Amino acid sequence: MFCRHLLLRTMLPSGAQRLLGLETASVSPLSSLSSQHSCSSDLYVSQRTLRRLCSPPVTQFSCLGLGVHHSLHTRTGIQVDFTSCHKQSKTIHVPANHTLSQELHTGSSNRCGRSSTTKRHPLLGTQCTLSDVQPTRFLAFSTKAILEASPPSFQPYLRLIRFDKPIGTMLLLWPCTWSIALAATPGHLPDARMLALFGAGAFFMRGAGCIINDMWDSDFDKKVERTKLRPLASGELTHFQALVFLASQLSISLGILLQLNTYSILLGAASMILVVLYPLAKRFTYWPQLMLGFTFNYGALLGWSAVRGACEWSVCLPLYAAGIMWTLIYDTIYAHQDKYDDMLIGVKSSALKLGDQTKPCLAVFSTVMISCLTATGVMCDQTWPYFAGVGLTAAHLAHQLYTVDLNNADECAAKFRANSKLGLVLFLSIVAANLLRKETPAGDDAQKTDTVTD
Repeated sequence: MFCRHLLLRTMLPSGAQRLLGLETASVSPLSSLSSQHSCSSDLYVSQRTLRRLCSPPVTQFSCLGLGVHHSLHTRTGIQVDFTSCHKQSKTIHVPANHTLSQELHTGSSNRCGRSSTTKRHPLLGTQCTLSDVQPTRFLAFSTKAILEASPPSFQPYLRLIRFDKPIGTMLLLWPCTWSIALAATPGHLPDARMLALFGAGAFFMRGAGCIINDMWDSDFDKKVERTKLRPLASGELTHFQALVFLASQLSISLGILLQLNTYSILLGAASMILVVLYPLAKRFTYWPQLMLGFTFNYGALLGWSAVRGACEWSVCLPLYAAGIMWTLIYDTIYAHQDKYDDMLIGVKSSALKLGDQTKPCLAVFSTVMISCLTATGVMCDQTWPYFAGVGLTAAHLAHQLYTVDLNNADECAAKFRANSKLGLVLFLSIVAANLLRKETPAGDDAQKTDTVTD
């Protein structure tokens, strides 16, 4: 297949130049077409890196049929080399506020319906179209699309809280929803207001946790391939800017917490100790995933107390323990992505501790999780849909551990993300089971919850 690489000699932001090792290169704006270039200021960059570092970013990069179509939009102008596999290199300049469209297949036309001028380029020897256009915007509701459509100055803040990666928010939210659904009145749906409050709280607290984590780990992040482009590690944001943004996240989270009863407010405030200490755990212990488990599943306690007024420990503790085991499973798999980088920079993780024994140990954690979920169901007098959901959870974990390749970073990431589906299955099974439950007599219920106060 006729392949092409994008070679960028450019006016990148200073932070990006430092990150990519270009701070010593002498780069100046180009004003005309040129076929000469110096290797000292040329840099091969992937499409993902180009999108992240250019301002504004590449708006289109796609394969059309058997040909390749490149489209760049820029306000400042960049010089681009299109180098084929045959080692033939041509250098052109993209003028400011123009789109360069190179179509390598024959019989192509202007698909966007815009007014443009098409002619054969003397250097490239291919059809080139230059037109005054704005970046293409499509109606999309994915978090990634929203991030890319945001003002460039705000995008680093959204990336700082992992706005484009909602999996963390969902993994934080599911234990809360389990607890809220279990605490619901028998025969009724869970409290929609509580679900909404905890959903918003999970979003903002996860964002706050990401900021705290990045502030602690910015030096480590610079040395890890997966994290070196994070806003603090790359220099896009300063620690002071991150601190101000953290204050906003925590203020909103506090406002949400104050909507709950007094018991839950005090219980929720105590969780900040775990949020602050978790990033430090990887420096002192091989079990930072265990600390994350205590932090991420705190909602299993808070959700019940928000509905019932206080924790019923015979129910909440087994549920909390099940969530901790679940986090140990998915985050150990996730940690295998960075195990080689972690060894080089001295960061500890359960992936390094367990090594080749990871799968047998995760099988033990899975058994403990299923046992705790079963105990929770028994203590709540749950009906058959709950236990069916626990069975599906066990099957999901078994399949996950059997099929995952712990030496394949992409597969580890995919298995990690799949755990959000597990959380959804268990939540739906709790809701269905609670609808089949019969409401207990008032006298029995009073005896069972005599310690509950508002």
